[in-house]
Amino acid sequence: MPLEKLRISPISRINHHPHANPMTANKSTAKATAKATKQSASKSTTKATAKSTADKPADQSANKPAVETHAFQTEVQQLLHLIIHSLYSNKEIFLRELISNASDACDKLRFLALTDKGLLDDGTGLGIWIEVDEQKKTLSVRDNGIGMNHAEVIENIGTIARSGTRKFMQQMSAKSAGENAGKDADKNANKDAPGNSFIGQFGVGFYSAFLVANEVTVLTRRAGAPESAGVKWVSNGDGEYTVEPIERSAHGTEVILQLQSDQQEYLEDYRLRTIISKYSNHISLPIQMPKASEKDDSSKDNTIAVPPAEQAPDWETVNKGSAFWAMPKNKISAKDHHAFYTALTYDPEPPAVTLHNRVEGKMEYISLFYIPAKAPFDLWDREQRHGIKLYVRRVFIAEDAKQLMPNYLRFVRGLVDSADLPLNVSREFLQQNKEIDTMRAASVKKVLAELKKIASKDHEKYAALWKEYGRVIKEGMIEDFANRDAIVALLRFASTHVDDDKQSVSLTDYCKRMPSKQKAIYYLTADSHASAKSSPHLEVFRKNDIEVLLLSDPVDEWVVGHLTTHEEKPLQSIAKGDLDIAELSGEAAAKDTDKENKDSADAQYEHLKPLVEKIKAVLDEQVKDVRISRRLVDSPACLVADSHDMGGNMERIMQAIGQDAPNAKPILEINPQHAIVKQIDATGELAADWARVLFDHAVLAEGAALKDPGDYVKRINKLLAR
Repeated sequence: MPLEKLRISPISRINHHPHANPMTANKSTAKATAKATKQSASKSTTKATAKSTADKPADQSANKPAVETHAFQTEVQQLLHLIIHSLYSNKEIFLRELISNASDACDKLRFLALTDKGLLDDGTGLGIWIEVDEQKKTLSVRDNGIGMNHAEVIENIGTIARSGTRKFMQQMSAKSAGENAGKDADKNANKDAPGNSFIGQFGVGFYSAFLVANEVTVLTRRAGAPESAGVKWVSNGDGEYTVEPIERSAHGTEVILQLQSDQQEYLEDYRLRTIISKYSNHISLPIQMPKASEKDDSSKDNTIAVPPAEQAPDWETVNKGSAFWAMPKNKISAKDHHAFYTALTYDPEPPAVTLHNRVEGKMEYISLFYIPAKAPFDLWDREQRHGIKLYVRRVFIAEDAKQLMPNYLRFVRGLVDSADLPLNVSREFLQQNKEIDTMRAASVKKVLAELKKIASKDHEKYAALWKEYGRVIKEGMIEDFANRDAIVALLRFASTHVDDDKQSVSLTDYCKRMPSKQKAIYYLTADSHASAKSSPHLEVFRKNDIEVLLLSDPVDEWVVGHLTTHEEKPLQSIAKGDLDIAELSGEAAAKDTDKENKDSADAQYEHLKPLVEKIKAVLDEQVKDVRISRRLVDSPACLVADSHDMGGNMERIMQAIGQDAPNAKPILEINPQHAIVKQIDATGELAADWARVLFDHAVLAEGAALKDPGDYVKRINKLLAR
């Protein structure tokens, strides 16, 4: 049989008949394509003419041009170049693709052998063998799967984007549907369908071999065919290939890559084993390589070693062959999880939380998540994430599947293994669709539910987790509105109820301790816990034993911006707006109304109006207003933001990250009962200096920096000298 030289065709330009004579396949294809094009154009013209005649008068229909239908044309060489050099960002992926193809071939044979025992009559177990020839600079990937005949080689390899696996799945599904017609559908019928174990979907993975090879040779024979029915396929990736018949004793397929001069690293045993371990370690079939030969001591001298006579290599399995996460949960011990977690993350400490979940139904996937006991070193690098690994049918696809876990849960480690997750043709990036959104939503809910369970049953363990990840979880209030209620239940804050800086108070705990007269949940934001704890804004609250949440994480400003109420109680900053003293002071509660309280206070401090006006005039460029304070007890002054203005702490955070903040002036409140305020003479020569000192003291008290520290020191020295 002569050698054939053919061009690789795009799928839209091939038209093989399933029973065509292999020797005339190329000629038949050309004739069939030309005939189909001619018939298609003829039918299109006839339909268009008939429609035109029916809708228009005869004189108009005769002049109307015919509608033409054409197929898209493809420059095959350019298309091959795009597939080889654009689909894959990492050259080592070629080995994953070839192993996946070999795995599919073995699975097809296993499935067909259920009805044709003769296909596996040699008794050899199915497997994949990888071998290198350092002298010839070749790498071969061999399987004893279903193999291909002459027509299938041209159809599957000679046609770009034609997936033999996908076609096989469609044929089996159609056959199964026909056999089950008229019968009751078994709800578990799909569990044994062949598609549940096959990997290939797009028919382009094979061409990734040209990433590293100058020439690719395929030797194959279909199982059940005679030895004389072997086929040899050769191409250098330039758009053409040759096909010739050969004698082949073993069924299956062998792909031989003539490696490029700059890709010799793939001849190294260690390099190949590393790639297999990374991408294909959990494929159910054994992947075998020759055992690494030990160097003979005699190699240290200058004698030339004589190669031994050619003999069969001693093979060893280099993949695990089973997926740890696919095992039943009741058969995996905590020690096993620790070992797997360490191998997955390189963290020697056991994980604090383990979540192992299998989902079956419309979607089938397994998720295995771990929460480390200690925060990863790169936790605060939002761009550098190494969280969830993605597998599809136990084949590694992506290091960090960002679509499967939100950014605020970036500390979660683990993997997802999907049976039918859609990927793009390079299988490196997920496509956005409802299935992915559903999987993501279920994973997030699972993690949040487990954290809530720990928070309610093991306070000490949750306190340790919150210390590590609390600030990250708070980001979920801004990023994940759908799970807002679940995240709120996890939030913990420091408070005046406890003396230390531990964030251990939940909003629910706060509400349980609220006095019946209290109408709001009070909080104070600051740049540190020490600054918040010593803030003058707390004085009236401490005096009346009212709990205040102390928020010192930068993200807290955004949290309270998105969380306005809890259990129908509004969250209110004690450093913004005016205070409702009626609910804080028992004495004030005895009054008839808040307005009467305020009027009474105004009358009491009528004599301070000249001082207030003087301070306001001196600080006109620094403050919006000056007023008598109802929140100060021990401090002479404090700064308060207006109800709808940005607070001072938020303004400083915005400036620190390089963002423009609104230039909103604060309000200066003075304490009429403080000794410094009482001794200031509004008409004296030092009134202006005292006004500026009060303002600077208020700035320092809220943790801000003075714009001119030198001027402040001079002013203090001047006042002390008097």
